[in-house]
Amino acid sequence: MTGGRRGTVLALSGGVGGAKLALGLVHALAAEGAPAADLLVLANTGDDFEHLGLHISPDIDTLLYALSGRDDAQRGWGRADETWHFMAALRELGGQDWFQLGDRDLALHVERTRRLRAGETLSEVTGAVSAKFGIDARVLAMTDDPVRTRVECAQGWMGFQEWFVGARCEPVVRSLDFAGAQAARPNPHAMEALADPGLRAVIICPSNPLLSIGPILAMPALREALAACRAPVVAVSPIIAGQAVRGPTVKLMGELGLPATAAGVAQGYAGLIGGYVLDEADAHAAAALPHLATVALPTLMTTLQDRIHVAGAALALADRMAVGRVEA
Repeated sequence: MTGGRRGTVLALSGGVGGAKLALGLVHALAAEGAPAADLLVLANTGDDFEHLGLHISPDIDTLLYALSGRDDAQRGWGRADETWHFMAALRELGGQDWFQLGDRDLALHVERTRRLRAGETLSEVTGAVSAKFGIDARVLAMTDDPVRTRVECAQGWMGFQEWFVGARCEPVVRSLDFAGAQAARPNPHAMEALADPGLRAVIICPSNPLLSIGPILAMPALREALAACRAPVVAVSPIIAGQAVRGPTVKLMGELGLPATAAGVAQGYAGLIGGYVLDEADAHAAAALPHLATVALPTLMTTLQDRIHVAGAALALADRMAVGRVEA
């Protein structure tokens, strides 16, 4: 793949799907001769929480591990070659073992917490870890202010991780809240990119649109900047033939009365996106999205080549939109 437009690419990411596409974008840009530093990945921090006295940033860590080749591809989360002595010892003591922390993963949480308590920002810590891991793409916390995703169920309000991990997504969700998002200040590097006339594209990764992308878009200044952005904005569907590749996307959308389809996800981004990448199984959905430039292809990202292929398709669609060569 060669000949793409040059310029910064901003990706909005959360969860494993976001990390997979981010890795694909790094390789797709490299195939064009573009440096990895051209990619900014804005990570959801609504999943962050304090556990055992530690600051846990699951979506940031998923990106850090994936982009540095440290991720556990088989398990789908955490670090490769992980050991679990800490959890075994904690369990023996009767401690809270519902959220699994591997020994290698634990080191990152301990160091992050130490640095935060010493006065560094989450962005500064993330940048330092990226450098230590040899990551050239720029991984950005969506904000340095606390934003916490909460879900309302029959039992009342629950923290996201309590519902997602502790209750295994089983309680029916009545509503969502992104506490702190209204006052949160978006990452300044992301805001600068959105205002930059040289921005090549914004790619919304195939992450859960409510739980992973939702907290990012819940920051008013970020959402307004994205809506006003002159660069092409392309989303990649997280749903294939009515099913999510992983996670509770379809379950949650159904419980909140939203159409749990590829077209439904695109409609949820109305006013923000101009392009949409669908799986070939959902190619028919393009007819319900006449206002969007669309492309359909296999989007299941099992291998690295799959990730590169989907990322390249998203960039190519954005490039065609930029020069007005996409047919309605």
